[in-house]
Amino acid sequence: MRISARADYAVRAALQLAVSQDDGPLKAEAIADAQDIPHKFLEGILNDMRRGGLVLSQRGGNGGYRLAKPATSISIADVIRVVDGPLVSVRGVRPPDLSYTGPAASLLPLWIALRSNVREILEGVSLADVATSDLPADVSALTDVPDAWTNP
Repeated sequence: MRISARADYAVRAALQLAVSQDDGPLKAEAIADAQDIPHKFLEGILNDMRRGGLVLSQRGGNGGYRLAKPATSISIADVIRVVDGPLVSVRGVRPPDLSYTGPAASLLPLWIALRSNVREILEGVSLADVATSDLPADVSALTDVPDAWTNP
């Protein structure tokens, strides 16, 4: 599975907004500088996040962006879906819409299991969890698997 640059930048921008919730709106330039994200690319991402109901924008000298809901109410999955669409697809098709025959028939339950696990993790972790370095125990436990950090 790959996390796109767009999704990575969106999550990082949302985290920057999460830790700044009490400071008022943040300008896109400030988010871009803090997270080393190309400013123009970030503007498009923030617009998608605004249209998706995750951030609010305010114009003017004191304007900028802020989260539309508390960071505890926004999952990492919410952010990724707004900028990239479904979390797991095969050839751009969601697993339940696929069909296979013969020896490939068991691929469908495999793709559905993968989708289920990805959803369980990304929907179970909020922006607040990441921003406060307080990942759920079941997610943290996955990082303790010896091969988790190595590429085969």
